[in-house]
Amino acid sequence: MVTKNQLLSKEVFAIYGLGNVGGSIAAVWLRAGAKVIGVDISKTLLQQIKEGNSHKKEPFLSETFSKSIKKKTFSLTSNGIDASKKSSIKIIVVPVGLKNKKVDLNSVIQVTKNISKGLKKGDTIILSPSVPPGTTEKIVLPILEKQSKLKGEKDFNVIYNPERIFEGRAVKDIEENYPAIISGLGPKSLKMAEKLFTLISKKGVLIMPTLAEAEAEKLFEGAYRDVNIALANELADYCEKIGINFWETRKGANSQPFCHLHYPGTGVGGLCIPVYPRIIIEDASKIGKVMNLLQYSRKINDNMPKKCVDDSINMLMKNKIKPINAKIAVLGLGFRGEVTDTRLSPTYDVVDEFLKKGCIISVHDPYIFEDKTLPKSVSLTKNLSEATKNADLIFISSDHKTYSKLNSKSFPKGRKSILFFDGRNILNSKSFPKGLLHTIGIGKT
Repeated sequence: MVTKNQLLSKEVFAIYGLGNVGGSIAAVWLRAGAKVIGVDISKTLLQQIKEGNSHKKEPFLSETFSKSIKKKTFSLTSNGIDASKKSSIKIIVVPVGLKNKKVDLNSVIQVTKNISKGLKKGDTIILSPSVPPGTTEKIVLPILEKQSKLKGEKDFNVIYNPERIFEGRAVKDIEENYPAIISGLGPKSLKMAEKLFTLISKKGVLIMPTLAEAEAEKLFEGAYRDVNIALANELADYCEKIGINFWETRKGANSQPFCHLHYPGTGVGGLCIPVYPRIIIEDASKIGKVMNLLQYSRKINDNMPKKCVDDSINMLMKNKIKPINAKIAVLGLGFRGEVTDTRLSPTYDVVDEFLKKGCIISVHDPYIFEDKTLPKSVSLTKNLSEATKNADLIFISSDHKTYSKLNSKSFPKGRKSILFFDGRNILNSKSFPKGLLHTIGIGKT
């Protein structure tokens, strides 16, 4: 029987993509005792890792990287071909996103081509991003075989292992919270997958019969959440219309063990939940299948920024403030609270909707100091006083913990009362005089 130390001592891991997910996967293998080559095209990120100030919102990463660099068990490069030549296990963790609402596999394809140029007999390739079912076997495998002149399963192992993390606790999720989903091209690949992932997952492994079923499993996780959030958004809107409190109603409903209503909010962001349903929708369209529920749920969630801005504009008008040139402070650019990731953040749509109304916008985020996606007319600052100066309305877009402490007395006396729109239900309604706060999902009495 091969021990953990024996297995890891003879393998060198190359992790392709060192973002929030890939960085966490690299850290887990380093913590397990492996030698790791970190590969990323971002010279800035590689330098931040070397300096020990990367991944600030992800526990354990910077500390693990710094210690491992000193021990010479962790090296960094932007040369994917060279990393493939020097490693025996290659883990692909580059993002799969949307381009013109179409699944974009370009990063996966490019990394696979680089790996194929250094692929050797006995190597193992692991794909981790969320991809359409069939991607590993029909797209990744042919690229590897064509360039290397080797045969999958016979000469090298092919594994699909979807990442299953929640940003802000990624290392703990991989090591402790969930079983690792594994699948292989054949028995030999699956055996290798089982050997590897039992080393890092305390919850063990969950074997999927085929690569495509493992790929679909990951998409289903996100699709479930997107539909659930859409249901919460629709029920919250219903509660507002009939004058009751969604949050209290939700608490009661979720006391029944078969009910798991999620949170409504200003929108769904990140490269996970809003992307997975679209991958399924696009893939299904190729076989003539219309995913009605997923499409309608996406429509509901995509419309939430506009709905919340419209509700905010109504607040202004009821308080006799004209939307044109009204000063709006939008709090939070991260796609959700306590993250520095802005990809597909609903805040971008919130800002665009306010601009359409003629408002003047400033954006605050305690963790994000620069952004090239926001319109040039919109200021971004980490100074809350600066962002809210002379504001007519404060709009909570991301549920950063620091915002939960705000109330109607948070700003200098002698100013006009500032209106608040709470799109995440993090403010204490008892701290606001009647009429100054609107919280999504709470009916106005």
